[in-house]
Amino acid sequence: MTDSSLPPPGRDSLTDDLLWRGLIQDSTGLDELRELLDGADAATFYVGFDPTAPSLHVGSLMQVTMARRLQLAGHRPLLLVGGATGQIGDPKASAERTLNPPEVIAGWVERIREQLAPFVSYTGDNAARLVNNLDWTGEMSVVEFLRDVGKHFPVNKMLAREVVRARLETGISFTEFSYQLLQANDFFELHRRLGCQLQFGGSDQWGNITAGVDYVRRRGAGPVQAFTTPLVTKPDGTKFGKTEGGSVWLDPMLTSPYAFYQFWLNVDDREVDRYLRYFSFRSRDELEELAKATAERPAARLAQRALAEELTSLVHGPEETGQAIAASQALFGRGSLDDLAPATLRAALTEAGLVQLAGDLPDVAGLLRDSGLVPSLKEARRVIAEGGAYVNNNRVAEVDATVSPDDLLHGRYLVLRRGKRSFAGVELRG
Repeated sequence: MTDSSLPPPGRDSLTDDLLWRGLIQDSTGLDELRELLDGADAATFYVGFDPTAPSLHVGSLMQVTMARRLQLAGHRPLLLVGGATGQIGDPKASAERTLNPPEVIAGWVERIREQLAPFVSYTGDNAARLVNNLDWTGEMSVVEFLRDVGKHFPVNKMLAREVVRARLETGISFTEFSYQLLQANDFFELHRRLGCQLQFGGSDQWGNITAGVDYVRRRGAGPVQAFTTPLVTKPDGTKFGKTEGGSVWLDPMLTSPYAFYQFWLNVDDREVDRYLRYFSFRSRDELEELAKATAERPAARLAQRALAEELTSLVHGPEETGQAIAASQALFGRGSLDDLAPATLRAALTEAGLVQLAGDLPDVAGLLRDSGLVPSLKEARRVIAEGGAYVNNNRVAEVDATVSPDDLLHGRYLVLRRGKRSFAGVELRG
């Protein structure tokens, strides 16, 4: 259906901007979605995060930034942390999930709630709200769940879900099989309690999401709408997530702000334009101009720098971003190492390779060898003699040079560099 009060399709329409960015993969209907998102009235939407780890990760960043994007457009976010569903876990294609103790999950719920807080506003007419599905699921008896929820779900439809089909031969527990019912009931409860009209999630959630839409209808409520975003993938097609290896977390204790900044700075040229469209809050005109400038000067990596700076500021704040940028420059001799906070310096050296030593420090040649920058003392002396060795960005002039305690940054660190781009760190312990 078409509403004459909607803005015409184009660059100023929220829905069209989302389509241009590639942020809508599946939907219950683009016309209905456009009416909801581009209409004059604010829509209430929800997105869920299961606490199956102590932190969100960059794969979750798609949903977090989408919630922020919709709120900036005037809509009301409900951010659901799954205190109930997190105790079960959505089925995986390979094997049963490990069930974590309820008290561990409760702690993760609080950590994730805190992580979500900076991304949205909790004031104003469209203030965000944090919700926990344990509030309505925990009080429901087994009989109530089977009678009031289970009777609305045809088993043949549940079996048709791809991740379930993949597990039929190897086996899937009733626990994971029933996850779809819990998520669908979340949509109904949020619609009933808080007027939620829209759910979105990653494209791997499409089966669960449409089950929720159908369940709301079967309960005589609605109408409600839904859409999915594409999964954030690496160049090899694998997704970013908690179980794919090499996770990049939003928690600074698990992935430092420096490592987070470096992750985006080192994004493959083939992916950076896509990631900017997904995550950046720059306008379409700004992104197109940035893409043009990057194509003209590819070695400058302007797009990667813009992406790294914007996302690190969003997740960790401008101060940590400034430290990450300063560290990137200082480690290669383009800034002062003395200006770096101890945590930032250690994070940067850990990423490069941090060697821990106890007792007396060896000479510079020994440090270069022990840090892995050269394979032998002979090679270390050759590098020093040719003027290619640096300690704390100061060129080493003598082959038998040593370092003193006064050279240690923050009383414990040394930055070693070979040539312009190879560096490592030393930490004195004890």
